[in-house]
Amino acid sequence: MVVLIAPSILSSDFTNMQREIADIERSGADWLHIDIMDGHFVPNITIGPDIVKQIRPLTGMPLDVHLMISDPDRYLDDFSEAGADIITVHAEATTHLHRSIQKIRSLGKKAGVSLNPATPLSELGYVLQDVDVALIMSVNPGFGGQSFIPQIMEKISTLKKIIRENDLTTAIEVDGGVKLENAKEIADAGADILVMGSGFFSHEDYTETVRRFKETVGS
Repeated sequence: MVVLIAPSILSSDFTNMQREIADIERSGADWLHIDIMDGHFVPNITIGPDIVKQIRPLTGMPLDVHLMISDPDRYLDDFSEAGADIITVHAEATTHLHRSIQKIRSLGKKAGVSLNPATPLSELGYVLQDVDVALIMSVNPGFGGQSFIPQIMEKISTLKKIIRENDLTTAIEVDGGVKLENAKEIADAGADILVMGSGFFSHEDYTETVRRFKETVGS
């Protein structure tokens, strides 16, 4: 089982972003996760497409752009042009989810759909076959450093069962409260990609963190 690690720059040192990204890439991490927040859909404001555009030349890592914003369709072109490789929208934030997914795919990007902790998997029912990444939030979105919600483990395993029963290729990404201490349990439940924020950046040696992560999850 290959489980990918995607450090979230929300928890990085923004005053030394170029150095941080270089260190993340050297560490052997797989994706770079970028949280976009608008202060409306979630109670926090982070960055926009201009910053993503500045990040793009700094790394060859896939840019995993997570839009925690209202009316994400308005900005899909902007984030695509900025250099995103994966664009994830929230099922709760878009009126026509299928149209949003098709738009992302038409831009040549991988399409992701995210569900908040209280949102049922049924929201993915008629679009799952069109989704490259199903992002399961394991904290209530908006701020880093929160604790993993234990009930989400069952949600991950149920989604994995659905994907297997329908012979789909959708990858399960889990974001929120992921640490070295619980990474194996989350991976065993069915996660394919683990987003790590404070659980990654709280360690000084990123390369050692990735090594321990891969060793822990057997990846």
